[in-house]
Amino acid sequence: MTVPTGKAKPRSSTRSAARLAAVQALYQMEMTGAGATAALADVRLRDGAVSDDAVAGIAVDEAMLIDLVEGVTQRREEIDLRISGHLVEGWSFERLELVLRAILRAGTYEIVARPDVPLRVAINEWVDLAHAFYSGKEPGFVNGVLDHIGREARPAEAR
Repeated sequence: MTVPTGKAKPRSSTRSAARLAAVQALYQMEMTGAGATAALADVRLRDGAVSDDAVAGIAVDEAMLIDLVEGVTQRREEIDLRISGHLVEGWSFERLELVLRAILRAGTYEIVARPDVPLRVAINEWVDLAHAFYSGKEPGFVNGVLDHIGREARPAEAR
């Protein structure tokens, strides 16, 4: 997986580092067909920190990382359907670039399954992460899709 090259860097909180590591694991799963356990092992958690140039030495909320990766894995069909429902007509989920897919999957999972994270916080975190990888329209796309999913999944918070 490429190191983020966009104009923004993800925040250096333990949860932000977990989100980045989750994208890395989900990307690896797409590229290699590895399962969640192998992908999580390959993000090389050492003493609670990801050993990757992008987030070297930043502590990771390991429980959140595991929840994101395993949750996306277990609910992948539901998540992909939710995302597909918010793509423009004629655009399939499979056409999305792999890192973008990983960001949208993990962001959708967090919105749907993690009510402990406020909706706006979750969306902002995933948009910030998209900025770390992309300097074009992709962060706005992530914002739009996750905002629509959030309005459906958490209508009381989306007001």
